[in-house]
Amino acid sequence: MELYNKDTFSEDILPVVIVGNGPSGICLSYLLSGYTPYLSPNGFHPNPILHNKLTENANLSLLDQDLEYLCEGVEGRSSNPVAVLFDALLLPDGDFGVDCASPLIWRHEPERATPHLVLGKGPPGGAWHAMEGSMLTLSLANWMELPGLKLKDWMRDKRKNLRNDRATPAEIASYYQHYVTKMGLERSFACGTTVTSVSRVSLESDRSVWKIQGLQIRANDGEGKEAMEVPFSVYAENVVLATGTHDIPARLGVEGENLPFVCHSFWELEAAISSGRLDRASEPVLVVGAGLTAADAVLAAHHLNTPVYHAFRRPVSDPALIFNQLPKLLYPEYHKVHQMMSQQQHKVREMVVNLSNQPITSPAENTNPCLPSYPGYLSYPKHRVVAFRPDGKCVLEDEGGLQTVLQVSMALVLIGAHPNLSFLPEHGRPLGLDSEEPISCRRNPLDVDPYTYESVKEQGMYAMGPLVGENFVRFLKGGALAIACDIARKQSRKRHIATENCKTISLNTQLTNCTLEA
Repeated sequence: MELYNKDTFSEDILPVVIVGNGPSGICLSYLLSGYTPYLSPNGFHPNPILHNKLTENANLSLLDQDLEYLCEGVEGRSSNPVAVLFDALLLPDGDFGVDCASPLIWRHEPERATPHLVLGKGPPGGAWHAMEGSMLTLSLANWMELPGLKLKDWMRDKRKNLRNDRATPAEIASYYQHYVTKMGLERSFACGTTVTSVSRVSLESDRSVWKIQGLQIRANDGEGKEAMEVPFSVYAENVVLATGTHDIPARLGVEGENLPFVCHSFWELEAAISSGRLDRASEPVLVVGAGLTAADAVLAAHHLNTPVYHAFRRPVSDPALIFNQLPKLLYPEYHKVHQMMSQQQHKVREMVVNLSNQPITSPAENTNPCLPSYPGYLSYPKHRVVAFRPDGKCVLEDEGGLQTVLQVSMALVLIGAHPNLSFLPEHGRPLGLDSEEPISCRRNPLDVDPYTYESVKEQGMYAMGPLVGENFVRFLKGGALAIACDIARKQSRKRHIATENCKTISLNTQLTNCTLEA
């Protein structure tokens, strides 16, 4: 869809504009396009309390029900109640690896559709397209699929031999792009767009709306001419922030962090492996961080037989550590990393092990009880990086202030990322739980109503996905449900007010035209 730079008049004001075309924006577009969830006539949910609540209003769609009431008593792996509810409805007993049928059915009801626009820099799928080069695979487990199209079924159509229920990030990105086409959502998507400003503006009627400005890349029809960026502006009653948090890698802010051997992206590790700059003969790699991306880096280096030092600030047993929240059955690779972190820790005041001199063997091949189960790996829990030195040395410090110096070939700082909210005043800081701190998925998400996902501080602005603390696709779908419900309520109130106004005008006209008879 091509956008234009124009002034507004009433017909140009969209009910909703979504900034971000990753799985968050796609799922919300699906719900806003008239796809409506109902309790199936034969639907059954294993949670008896939730099942009874659903049957109380079995004829009503989920969009017409009281989400707060349905959320009561439903527990799961998210702090957002609607996310837990929708996950429980789409994937009953999903945490146990059980492929239990959802009690919901989906009906396409075009009369419910709300006009909307989805803006994104690349093709539908967002950051997943930036991961296409990954050699690692991700667990399917139905967690990354969107409503109405089973990911496993789509995968089987793509390739006959579906081994170990796995898919590459490139395949996941392709699935999201195909989903938009299959569900007929393309007309609402404007790709190749970069949003530069989102601001409140007042119209002549004293009506306040959002003005969204930016640039759109358009192919030039002329021969040999490059594509060009064209400015655009659109207006909306409501704006949804669904940008994710992969734009700006988080930094440690320590001495030497800009040295050439210090990297902040997993893909830089893959580039070093692909070019041959990193191999089993290299000095150890230092991985800093305890999230899934850091675990991916540990696995990639370990697969290459390159020694790995692994430093992170939390204790291995910390419940907030992502590894302690993942089902072992569904994520065996990450469970393996967690085992490595637990079993092969550097002990305080112990001499640093020279990993380069350790023989590299698999646990199955290791018959020497004196050797570690995972040779070539050593973790440093409750350590922080103090400095990087030009000679390839990294200085770590534990809680007691004791420092350790490590010689490495490469350091990967993988401690998360910050969203790029440069299009908002003060980069969106006033919208966070702590308005003095930068927006961060883990430490300072946007402050939203838990049942509508509308900003507590800006009426008509919503946020979903990583911006409100949801890193898993399975949980960000709850944000789409909450927002779609609230938008539907707003649209219903708007229609009701318009109907009442029409009645009032009609009545006034009748009274004006009538004459009193003596």
